[in-house]
Amino acid sequence: MPTIEPLIIFLVTGIVSMSAALSAGALNKLPEEDKPAFTSTRNGMVTIVMLGNIAALTLLFSAAYGFMNLEWWIALLCVFISFPVVHVVVIQQMFGDFKALLLMTPLVLLSIPLLYVYW
Repeated sequence: MPTIEPLIIFLVTGIVSMSAALSAGALNKLPEEDKPAFTSTRNGMVTIVMLGNIAALTLLFSAAYGFMNLEWWIALLCVFISFPVVHVVVIQQMFGDFKALLLMTPLVLLSIPLLYVYW
């Protein structure tokens, strides 16, 4: 198994997890008339909430990994400043909330075993 720098693992898993969680939260807060067609059904909204919860748990896992393997201030600044800024300035502007959630969800699911293996 190749060795990957802990900073790279933390940054990649943290950014995709934060982006998916923020996108799911933004979709939940939209008025009914502005929501995508997928969210008009009850199962669609449940799916978005579940994806947001999985992303939030993965973000906590990533933050714990960062606090254990990096300096504490790097992980703290990234979780509260860098990750949200990257989502709002880059990802949300390029894709929008719904497409960002669809794009980040598979990456979040790949992040879980990556964090587990390199823990």
